[in-house]
Amino acid sequence: MKFRTAFAAAALGAVLGAAGCTPMQWVKPDATPEELQQDAIACQQAAWHEARMRTWYYRPFPGVPFRDASGRRFFSGPVGPYADPFGDPFMEEARLTRFCMQSKGYELVPLEPNE
Repeated sequence: MKFRTAFAAAALGAVLGAAGCTPMQWVKPDATPEELQQDAIACQQAAWHEARMRTWYYRPFPGVPFRDASGRRFFSGPVGPYADPFGDPFMEEARLTRFCMQSKGYELVPLEPNE
């Protein structure tokens, strides 16, 4: 019984892992590949610039060092009501890039497999 449960959990994990690796692409019905590339570059550059505008200032709650059960040190950032959900510039850049592309009329869809 334990083997069957472990196998089912491993199979479920593999399926979910494979689903998370689905390649995505930006699609706009009337856009040429050159327009897509230019829009993607413009959105990426604008998002990079905007995301890093707020990273220069001092953050009042820096990461705090902790030790896990094995004694290894790790750092944990602020969580809860003091955490800034947009404090990570990489996540903010991705969010702003997605917003820019969607505002230009693009849609992020799974890549069609070649047959």
